[in-house]
Amino acid sequence: MNGIVSELPWLWAGLGAYFVATLIAMWGVVPRFAGVPFVKTKRHEHVVMIFLVVGILLLTMAIAARWIRIGHGPWISLFELLVSQLWSLGIIFFLLYWRLPGLRPSAVVVLPVMWILGSWVLILEPTASHFPATYYNSWKWVHVGLGKVFLALLLAGVGLAGVMVLRRTQRGQRWFSSMPSDAVVDHLAWRFMMLALVFDSLMLIAGAVWAQDAWGRYWAWDSLETSAFLTWLFLAIGLHVRLSYRVPTWVSGLMIIGIFAMAFATYFGTPYISSAAHKGMV
Repeated sequence: MNGIVSELPWLWAGLGAYFVATLIAMWGVVPRFAGVPFVKTKRHEHVVMIFLVVGILLLTMAIAARWIRIGHGPWISLFELLVSQLWSLGIIFFLLYWRLPGLRPSAVVVLPVMWILGSWVLILEPTASHFPATYYNSWKWVHVGLGKVFLALLLAGVGLAGVMVLRRTQRGQRWFSSMPSDAVVDHLAWRFMMLALVFDSLMLIAGAVWAQDAWGRYWAWDSLETSAFLTWLFLAIGLHVRLSYRVPTWVSGLMIIGIFAMAFATYFGTPYISSAAHKGMV
């Protein structure tokens, strides 16, 4: 039992740091809580970055402790998948938050979405997982790594999409008054979506190469492969519509949210209904 508990304090502490970062990000955009001088100096943004880094480091310790306990990388079960996604999403969003100051207020959308995963992982059992023979393949990890970048780019786009949708309300206009115009936000959001399409395409290619080595076929139209292809298709159609037609920014935001919802269902919903050997988690 002591071994089972070893990674949990690190996990709880890391999620706690993410939660504090979420509260401070909200405090920074809501005038009635933040106060005008605090918002103008944007000091809270540095505090958000500090707690994001603390959360990432604590989750790194949780992953390392679990790796030592079970003897292999913790990327197999739903519990492990969620923890590793919280870790990778935190790293990539921190880098974007740090390098692109203009999108920082969108953290009030991004971090609560991450907390959907955080709340989910807290109700799962951290039992040890087995390591399938098909996972001893370098292409598997290329496939997984590209997928993590893809999902993080979608999440960044969703943060900006949420800003565009919330700005339809008076309260949202006050919250995000420091951000660029909707046209600029929309442009940046779809640049993230374009990058997401690139990484999604590379993820599918790497996954096909891995599948050939693991099961002797590149593609079999199982539940996860079909859902992943539909996600890629929806993303490509969304980009085509956005580039070919004059779309209102709030509709553009809803399109991005819909694409993310499809990707979220592919990652965390399809494995529950798939009976194939390839299901994203064991």
